[in-house]
Order: sequence, then structure tokens, then C-alpha cells
Amino acid sequence: MEPLKHECGVAMIRLLKPLDYYEHKYGTRLYGLNKLYLMMEKQHNRGQEGAGIACVKLNTEPGNEYMFRERAEGKDAITEIFGQIANYDHFAGELYMGHLRYSTTGKSGLKYVHPFLRRNNWKAKNLCLCGNFNMTNIDEIFHKITSQGQCPRIYSDSYIMLEWMGHRLDREVERNFNEAKALGLEGTAITDYIDTHVQMRNVLQTSMPDFDGGYVVCGLTGSGEMFSMRDPWGIRPAFYYQDDEVIALASERPVLQTTFDVERDGIKELQPGMALIVNKNGLCQIERILEQRGDSACSFERIYFSRGSDRDIYQERKQLGEQLTDGILKAIDGDVDHTVFSFIPNTAEVAYYGMLGGFKRYLNDQKIAAIERLGRVPTRAELEVILNKYVRSEKAAWKDIKLRTFITEGNSRNDLASHVYDITYDVLERNVDNLVVIDDSIVRGTTLRESIIKILDRLHPKKLVIVSSAPQIRYPDYYGIDMARLEEFIAFRACIELLKDRRLHRLIDDTYRHCVEELKKPKAEMHCCVKELYRPFSVSELNEKMVEMLRPEGVTTPIELVFQSIEGLHAACPRHRGDWYFTGDFPTPGGMKLVNQAFINYYENIYQYQQKF
Repeated sequence: MEPLKHECGVAMIRLLKPLDYYEHKYGTRLYGLNKLYLMMEKQHNRGQEGAGIACVKLNTEPGNEYMFRERAEGKDAITEIFGQIANYDHFAGELYMGHLRYSTTGKSGLKYVHPFLRRNNWKAKNLCLCGNFNMTNIDEIFHKITSQGQCPRIYSDSYIMLEWMGHRLDREVERNFNEAKALGLEGTAITDYIDTHVQMRNVLQTSMPDFDGGYVVCGLTGSGEMFSMRDPWGIRPAFYYQDDEVIALASERPVLQTTFDVERDGIKELQPGMALIVNKNGLCQIERILEQRGDSACSFERIYFSRGSDRDIYQERKQLGEQLTDGILKAIDGDVDHTVFSFIPNTAEVAYYGMLGGFKRYLNDQKIAAIERLGRVPTRAELEVILNKYVRSEKAAWKDIKLRTFITEGNSRNDLASHVYDITYDVLERNVDNLVVIDDSIVRGTTLRESIIKILDRLHPKKLVIVSSAPQIRYPDYYGIDMARLEEFIAFRACIELLKDRRLHRLIDDTYRHCVEELKKPKAEMHCCVKELYRPFSVSELNEKMVEMLRPEGVTTPIELVFQSIEGLHAACPRHRGDWYFTGDFPTPGGMKLVNQAFINYYENIYQYQQKF
């Protein structure tokens, strides 16, 4: 598949012992920094556009820096950052935070790379923030902030969250200042009181209720507070680990398992609406900030984004592949003997193993039935004929090169793009064997059309069956993945073409009017009107139209698509019910609003224009 832009990743560490302890035990005062590096590298799959880190040193004297930050752009940002700071003593601190960025908004430049830093002469008012998030109601938050007299420098959810949370942190510091004065404290005693009495729970409870979206927000303060909060719908993931030396948090469970060499049971998941808060003295508490509003953990994390080394994710991806056995059997007319099974590298490999497992079980059942039909003890020759049936698996496709865009002319560039993948020649008997290839998902279809189908057709299969371990992706995402426009999806484009073919233009017009009317309602009452477009068609009808649209010129091989079902997705990933990409059931009011707006944008900017010509 053409790669989706990934979600962001976060990493946090709080050392619980004096730095001398780590130097004595591990030979370095940079123990925390080294662990942060490992956690970030293990999540490199989550961010190829930039990275940043922050560090806080405790108990520094006035006149000395205590809060540090480094950021860099590009896929090698982690290496660049840690190469620059490896020998910097000031990065020997007690609190660390790291971020890996993959833009979901199209905004680029160092100023958009996390962490973001808000400075102040009071330690407790310094705030460093990063996160894996995308907010759907940033316009409302922006209006709320500006109506109070604030003037954010940049219009983005990250900066606005920083300013809004910073404003609430200021109020919390001032509350403690007043308490200290009431106790008769003066001078630096007031500062010490504030630094040890700031309650990040108060800051989060007064800043986060208005945000709509999927998020894991992480932060450090100059006085030594550390926190991370997960959205109340449970959309974005976060896991944490604690022992007597460290407290650590990351976006994925295996990252913590590997970094700290612990078993799976030693890692805990931060629950929806909860926050991990560590105060200046290292006391860690899990606090309820918002009541849970849904059970919508992102299913795409399980299918695609998270590392497959997680025990549960590995088994879920295998099950997603195995559950496709019946659909594939139908596509190949039950002819397993003349079918070769393969996968599109590299993320579909685990689902491929599951698919093979399903067909091995199927063949075993066939072998048992064949023996039983004999009604007697089989001869050796009969057994050999029966038992020699096997699942034929080959690595038919290879991810050959990562193209650079040196050539910009359309035809030349398209020719290069068609060679992103290569094949293993002669693994099929020409025009006799079917070829089944599994992918983790089919989103835009561009790589299928421009590269994969063309290259696999060189093997001359009798039939090419392309399998997706995910259901048809019909709707955008607004919670941290770069899928915001309906017209990007091959399933949506196929739906529109079918509506045109069957002269159902009125349904397109009606859906547009319904979306316009829906946006006039309070957000909490909105529904996804785009679902109306898909109702006239079955999955197989959409599949056939997609094949027609994806078939490259000159390719005559029969092609069939097989998609995972929604029921199959839920059976394989029962604890991750966030399926809005496939069903249109957006978990938050902001998501519902934006999907209706997305169709309005498509209708006004693309569909109406096309109808004129």
C-alpha cells in the first residue's frame, strides 16, 4: 500500500534517584537520556518528519539554566539531536520528554516540531508540552482564548493548547502564591512553597474539558512536575512503567518492555480520561481528570501503526489474516492446488502468516475428509497423494527501493513509481496458478494502480486476488492520521462513480443538502450524513468498481478484491472498537461535524466542477 502518514509518538522518563546513584550503578549520569534515546528509536515508525526532546534539572541555583530543549527536522532527526547533546552535561537531568512528529495537517517547519516551550522567570510557570494528538475543535478553543484577551502567535492545536494550559498553570501558581502569603511566608520561601504545592490535576481539570479529539498530552514544568493525559474516548494509546528507579511512559507497550527489560504484565495502560502525574518529589499518582466518554481505542493502531512486536497486536494481525480464508476460497473457486499465497511487504507480513495458518487448517480438514471417504485403511500411495497437498507460499513481491524525486516530469516519474516493488520471477506456472497477495489496508489505491498490479501481472497469474486485512476505508480521520479528505479514498471514489453509473445523482445532491442542514445543529446532535451514499451498494459491488478504476491500461488478468468485514475486525480486535474509518461512527461531536464538512468541501470544490465538463 502507499504508506499512510503515521501518528506521532511520545516518550517520558522521570528518574527517582539522585544522579549519583545512576553514575555509580550504570556508569553514567546520562542514564535517563540514554533510555530516552532507546525509547524514541523504538518508536521511530511513528515519526519521520521531525523529533524533539526536553530535559529538566532539579534543584538548580538562580542564574543557572534548568530547562533544556532540542529539536530537529527530517527522518534522521533523532540521530541529529542525540549526536549534538551526547556530551552535554546540562542534559544530565531528572525529567525527560521526547517526541516524534508526523504531521497530520500539512504544516511543516521547525516551529511545528514538539516539544513546545513556554518560558517564565518563575520555575513553576515554565511549561514544556508535546503530544500525539489532533483536536477537532481548535476553532472553538481559539475563540475562547482570544475572547479572554489572549493573543496566540500561531494558529495550531499544539500552540493553542500550550497557551491555554499555560494560562491555567499561571492561575494555579497564583493560587499557591496567595496561600503562601496567607501563611505569612516571604521571599524565596514563597517560591519553595509554590514549587512543592502546584497541583497539575487542577491545571488539567480546568484546561482539558473543552478539547474534542484524540490525544495523549505530555508535559514538564520548570519546577519538576511531569504529567501525561489520555483523551476520554480512549482514541490514542499510552502505556507506563514504574519501579524504584524510574517512571516512564510511551505510546507503545513493547517500547517499555524492551527499554527496561520487563515482562508485558509489568506495563500498564493509561485509561481514558486519566492522567499520570508525578510531582517534584517523585510521587506518582494516576488521577481521574475527565469521566470516560466512550470506548473508541483506535483499531488502526492494531492493523497498521503500532509495532507488531506487541504480543496482543501480533495475535490480532494473525487473526485478521486467518479470518479471510472463506472469502479467498470463494475468489479462487476453491482451487488451492493452483494458488500461490504472498503478501505486500512489509507491514502485511503478520496478517500473511495468519492467512497461511487458515489455509493450512483448511487443507488439513480436506485431508482428513479424503481419508475418511476411503472407508478403509489407505495404502501408502493413497496417503502420499492426500498428504502431499500443501499451501503454496512464496515471496512474490519485494519492496525494492525508496524513490527520490529527482525527476519531476510526469511520465518519467510515473515510470519510476511503477518500480517501487519488484517480483520474484517464475514462482507461478503462467496462466495456470492464481496469485493471492494480502495487504494490511487499501486506502487511496495509487500504489496498487501505479505499481503493484503492473508488477504482479508480469508473473502472468490466472487470476490476481488482492486481499485487505482491514475493511474498506470509506471515511476520513480527524484524530491524528493523515486522512482528512473523502476524495482521497478509492472506496469513496468508487461509490461516487457507481452513483453516476446508475443515475443516482439526486442522492449525491440530497446528501450535500443534508450535510449543510446537519451543520446547523448543535454538535452533540449531529450524525454522519455521508453514510447515505453507500447504502445502495453491497461490498462486492464496490469491490468490482474499485477493480475497474484501479486496473492499469493493458492489464487483462482477472482481478478480485477481498476485504475484511467489520464483524471480522471486531472479532480480531475486541478491545479496540474505534472503527470510524470504516463505519462513519465517529466517537466525538467534532469528528461528526468534520466528516459532514468534508463532503460539503468535496461537493462544492470537486463534484460540481466535474459536472460542468
